Amino acid sequence: MTTGSSAATDSADRDALAGRRPDRRWPATVPPVIVSALVLGALRAPLLAPHSPMEGSLGERLVAPLGIFEGAKRLTRTALVGLGAMIFLAPVVAAQSPVKTARIGILASGTASTQAARYEAFRQGLNELGYVEGRNIVIEYRYAEGKSERLPALAAELVRLKVDLILTAGDQGVRAAKQASQTIPIVVALVNDLVGPGYVASLARPGGNITGLTTLTSELSAKRLELLKTAFPKVSRVAILWNPSNAGNVTAFKETEAAARALRIQLVPLDVRRADDFESAFPAALRARADALIAMGDALLVTHRARIADFAAKNRLPAMYGNEDYMDAGGLMFYGPNVADMYRRAATYVDKILKGAKPGDLPVEQPTKLELVVNVKTAKALGLTFLPSFLLRADRVIE
Repeated sequence: MTTGSSAATDSADRDALAGRRPDRRWPATVPPVIVSALVLGALRAPLLAPHSPMEGSLGERLVAPLGIFEGAKRLTRTALVGLGAMIFLAPVVAAQSPVKTARIGILASGTASTQAARYEAFRQGLNELGYVEGRNIVIEYRYAEGKSERLPALAAELVRLKVDLILTAGDQGVRAAKQASQTIPIVVALVNDLVGPGYVASLARPGGNITGLTTLTSELSAKRLELLKTAFPKVSRVAILWNPSNAGNVTAFKETEAAARALRIQLVPLDVRRADDFESAFPAALRARADALIAMGDALLVTHRARIADFAAKNRLPAMYGNEDYMDAGGLMFYGPNVADMYRRAATYVDKILKGAKPGDLPVEQPTKLELVVNVKTAKALGLTFLPSFLLRADRVIE
């Protein structure tokens, strides 16, 4: 009389001979413990078998010692090939398992067109770290389009989307993000100061949910005025475009005032809090007979950089700018950190936080390299000439 086990084995053999697949369904992936056991069994089979160590096929010695099922020695060659394929393909299948997609919110003060270069640099930084937009990371872009009053609502919108992290820049962007959430990590790619306004406790130990990079603008403001005077020694009255609503600009303005006294230069403050303020700021500079211009690094000012550069060109005013983006609009001179590089470095913060690091434990970084960029092409259009000694100091010359 045939037992149920033998009948099942005979049936499996007949199915294999007939080219039919057996009814037994193996899982899509083989647990590592089973793979290890099978390999171990293959190695131990010669020692455990009561007959010749080399007797039987590899498949017989692989499964027989484990007693996975009775009659395993009668497995057909087709079944063995299938089992082997399953074992070797298991890691491949496991590697294709779904990966959690991170969601990043970008809170930008400017427009998509005016800030395209910096976010392209940010994405490049992410790509270098293994992140690809649309595959394992999703980026939600929110642009205030030069209207800082929109930032709080846009920040709140990103919080409602339950983003894993917010990337922003500028004093007003940081303030809006911080007010919107005290728990979602906030990475700052570019800001004048984080310690002064109280966004972080210190550069070394930020604490809270904010970290990122600062531009050292307050320290650089005096240097920018000095370089402007060096390039054009006859300058004596300098109009300075700044945003009093920007905490970093306030600190930078004070530093510029101190430098102006030392250089015997008269400053002409031009307050710009909203886009409409340009209508009164430019005429004020002309009435004061300013013979040079400084435009600080501020999201509103940078958004309108083409308008500012055009004003300087029409009135033949040598100008120094506090943000590299001004140079794309035909700016004359810039001194400070490379903006694209800072956004690329911000991707490193994002990577660390997504891997479990706490923002408060990641030290705030400062620029590692400062650049003096000079636009000779613009100088010629303005009828200005740089001293050869000054051009030798430039890190980059646009011709």
